[in-house]
Amino acid sequence: MLGRIGQFTNISDFLIYLLEMFLAILVSITFHEYAHAAVAYKLGDPTAKNMGRMSLDPTRHLDLMGIVCFVLFGWGWAKPVMTNSRNLKNPRRDDLLISIAGPVANLITAFVFFVVYFASKILGNDSVILLNILSTIVSVNISFALFNLLPVYPLDGYHVLTSIFPKLGFKFFAFMSRYGMWLLLALSYSGVLDYILTPAAIAIYDLFFNICLVFV
Repeated sequence: MLGRIGQFTNISDFLIYLLEMFLAILVSITFHEYAHAAVAYKLGDPTAKNMGRMSLDPTRHLDLMGIVCFVLFGWGWAKPVMTNSRNLKNPRRDDLLISIAGPVANLITAFVFFVVYFASKILGNDSVILLNILSTIVSVNISFALFNLLPVYPLDGYHVLTSIFPKLGFKFFAFMSRYGMWLLLALSYSGVLDYILTPAAIAIYDLFFNICLVFV
């Protein structure tokens, strides 16, 4: 995000952009973490619910360092939703479902807001601020979903990978738990992260757009 400062001609435009991003981040994090907690509860684990995480209150999910990373790097995280595998009937399968719930919730949220954005454009709504807010929420939710699907600890994709391939073993877990965050930083700074995620994000945008066109 900091790399975009030079694109703004005045401080007010940049502050508006920050507010749009912050709102989009709140929406993305809230639905993402709520989905984790709700699916865990549905599968028999009340841990997250008992901790107050099965909530649509954004303040229950925010992590200060995660928000700072959103501002500095364009990606970040929320407080992790805690689960207790002893409460799950099928820990391997259920951990996969709990992990995938967050990114799926982000994609559903992105599609809902894309439909609102698309309808607003079709109906001739020319409110720049509203359209920017809607498009930013769509963009951030798609990015958050794709980012969290990366198979790097502590992201959801890591849990998906280890649920599907449990024989990866302790060495893989030890490596990822020690170097996962550094790997994410390296991918971000090198531009590899954009190279990986941008084509997927564009494909999802195109899919949303084509679905909406069916109803026009």
